[in-house]
This record gives sequence, C-alpha cells and structure tokens, in this order.
Amino acid sequence: MGKGGSGKTEGNGGFGEEAARRRLVLEERKPLVHHITNFVVMNETANITICAGALPVMAHAREEVEEMVSLASALVLNIGTLYPEMVEAMLLAGREANRRGIPVILDPVGAGATSYRTETARRILEEVEVAVVRGNSAEVAVLAGRLAEVRGVEAVSAEGDMAEVALELAGDLGCVVAITGPVDHLSDGSRVLAVHNGHHLLGRVTGTGCMATTCAACYCAVGEPFLEGAACGLAVFGLAGERAAEVSGERPGTFHACLYDALHGLDAAAIREGVRVSEA
Repeated sequence: MGKGGSGKTEGNGGFGEEAARRRLVLEERKPLVHHITNFVVMNETANITICAGALPVMAHAREEVEEMVSLASALVLNIGTLYPEMVEAMLLAGREANRRGIPVILDPVGAGATSYRTETARRILEEVEVAVVRGNSAEVAVLAGRLAEVRGVEAVSAEGDMAEVALELAGDLGCVVAITGPVDHLSDGSRVLAVHNGHHLLGRVTGTGCMATTCAACYCAVGEPFLEGAACGLAVFGLAGERAAEVSGERPGTFHACLYDALHGLDAAAIREGVRVSEA
C-alpha cells in the first residue's frame, strides 16, 4: 500500500463521525476477526487487529475453520502464500461465513502475477459471497479484465482510472471494491468514495497492504454498510501512517514500529478530526 504525501486538505464530512463511532464500538465489543492469511504478514496483521481495537485469530486448518469462523465478526481471506489445502480452507470458511451472515474480506495478493493466484481469486469470488475486495491497482485491474503488470505482489502498472475500475468491478461482483494507492478508491457499484489519508512510507514496509485489508475488516466487523466500514478502516490506517511518519522521519524500520503505536493511540476524537474521505 504505497501512499502519496499527507498534505491533502479534503474535509472529512460525516465520515469522521462514522469512523469515530466504529472505533468506539470496536473498543467496546472487541469483535473477533478470523484471518486465513499469508505467512509473511501473519504477525503484522494480528498486531494491527489488536491496535485497531479488535481481536485476531489465525486459523488455517480445514478441520477447524468452520467452527472458528462461527465465533467471528469478520473473515479475511488473503492469498499471499497459497497452497491447495489453504485454498480449500478458505472456501470452507467463506461458505460458513456466508451461512452466518459474517462479512468476508478478500485480499487478492499478487493476482495477475501467476495464473494460480488469478484463478484462485476468481474461484473464491465465484464460490463465496464476498463483502469487500481490497487490492492494489494492478490486482484489481486484473480481476476486472483490464491490462495490468504485477511483479511478485507489487503493482507496476494498471489500465484505466481507478475510480472507474472500482465502480465497474463492484457492479459486476455485487460487493464493495477498494483499490489502495496514492488515493484509495472504493465503490459499491453505485457510489464512489476517495480516501486521502496516508503516507509514502506505507509503501516501504512489507505487508502494509495486508494490514490495510485487516483494518478495513475490523471496521466492517462493526456492521453494515460495508462501503463506509471499509472506507473508515482504510482512512484510519492511513491516518496512523501519517502520525507514525511524524515520529519516525524517513526511517522505514522505525516507521514500522511507530505504525502500531500510532494506530493504537488514535482515539475517537483524533479519528473524527483526522480522517479525510470524500464522495467522488
């Protein structure tokens, strides 16, 4: 998740209030967020979940994922380090989440880099009712059938205006699509939101895209509408990046540690004043 500068001046409108409300609910309820995620970011996303105000669990075994997701308020499916048994566990957990009305958040990490990743992301979207897809510009462009270049798990290029891509794919899939970048664009197929929070150092630390997905999932765990939930989660994560950079300077390692501190330290008042989300 690579962000541009943090000098945008867009007002927060009603999104500051909504983000603050969701933060307070997270602190009060401590919802469980079940992750079936990649091994690179497992510790990072667990910490981000806690700092956001929720509780994490990383359960991958097919023998327990259905039981575990029944206890959760959101399910994150992240395809960053795929293998066949993990894919089957994701499908089992996703179907159980659907039966119980639990939102599923898909992170199609590296879709477009290999056929296996692309096909897996599409299979999940076909067999599971996904509430939110959160990816970078190239990953989402690939899922939308557009030209894009993915190198490993990083976006190199993507065809089209990202607001339009989000709107189009959200309409096709019937879910929220969130594309993170210098400005994050989200759509539910009818509305388009832009999130202006963030800092360029988020692109210098491994796994910040996955962390952004987790923060969006935490805020969606509070409840519908998921367009607002995902936007608030991404804005709060971006705001934490801004606050972390104020302390770390241009030092990615220090920034990584400060990111947890900043997210943990964002209270409702700071969120109310600091998030910058606009309706496109």
